[in-house]
Amino acid sequence: MRIGIVAGEASGDLLGAGLIRAIKARVPHAQFEGIAGPLMVAEGCRALFPAERLAVMGLVEVAGRYFELRSIRSQLFKHFSDDPPDLFIGVDAPDFNLGLEGRLKRVGITTVHYVSPTVWAWREYRLHKIARSVDLMLAMYPFEEDYYHAHGVPVRFVGHPLADTIPLEVSRQESRAALALPADKTVIGLLPGSRESELRMLAEAYVRCAHICNEQRPNLHFVCALATDKTFSIFADTLQAVAPELPITLLRGRSQAVMAAADVLLVASGTATLEALLLKRPMVVAYKVAPLTYWLVKRMLKVPYCSQPNLLSGEAVVEEFIQDAATPENLARGIMKLLEHPELTAGLRERFAAIHHTLRKDASKEAAAAVLELVASRSV
Repeated sequence: MRIGIVAGEASGDLLGAGLIRAIKARVPHAQFEGIAGPLMVAEGCRALFPAERLAVMGLVEVAGRYFELRSIRSQLFKHFSDDPPDLFIGVDAPDFNLGLEGRLKRVGITTVHYVSPTVWAWREYRLHKIARSVDLMLAMYPFEEDYYHAHGVPVRFVGHPLADTIPLEVSRQESRAALALPADKTVIGLLPGSRESELRMLAEAYVRCAHICNEQRPNLHFVCALATDKTFSIFADTLQAVAPELPITLLRGRSQAVMAAADVLLVASGTATLEALLLKRPMVVAYKVAPLTYWLVKRMLKVPYCSQPNLLSGEAVVEEFIQDAATPENLARGIMKLLEHPELTAGLRERFAAIHHTLRKDASKEAAAAVLELVASRSV
């Protein structure tokens, strides 16, 4: 069996490697080639191009590399159409992969897309392209399966790899000790995002929120996870200017450890909210973007929530403060509400545990089974 596969960025490389490993466990002589990162290469995938060639974000950056990306896609199409594989799998990177999948499907190659684009949230017009481009969508969330079924697109819910890797129970005290955080204080975790633009929007609001909470309640300690040297510098400078006496520990990276160690979290919207859910940590969600970006995106959004806990629950189980609502005062009220109402946090932990069990399906194995069943059905 020969499978074409394309993944971009580190997250796609991780997913692709898990899928390759799971398929090889059932079909040891399966061969893989395409665009691969180091983890996929280590699993035996032949890289026609390295995955970092697709790791580009932002309209300006994509426009600047348009001709290079178009050339890579054309070369891949020629390679696979000249020597058709049994299957082609696009891992995430929808702007690149869906176009390639559509062309390959039109010449008779079976196609799978792993990780649904957020068509259910915005840019729903892409649904028609997906329907034309893929023979099977592998979805990470159960509501995505319902969505695609309703629109007549073949789909399989395979679960989320994070739900497989994060244990069902994580010790708060052990996590706190590992980070050398005080064991006798209430710890508030701050996760203001991983990008420089996010820190410039959120750092001051997060610091001022922490200052308000610290004045209202004794015995607090704060810990902030920062992804890069640049984001660390932005937050540290803001802290020095706004609340230099705040009892806080700043860490480079280690965001998941910070979540596990905390009693309550203040989290920027995104994947971090899913990690916080899987760690069963109560949270307040806050996010801001440039005013023009917010104005444009708000008009295209089709869902009422931004955070994964609310999307997965279908209701507002955690408080979200977006754009102008993300004031220090609002964020502090949200944090204090969680600290002062243990019955509320207990209810959140129960809800999060139920979602964790739903998403914990051994995603790589489920995805491999779906892929191999599709190949078998096409060979009959």
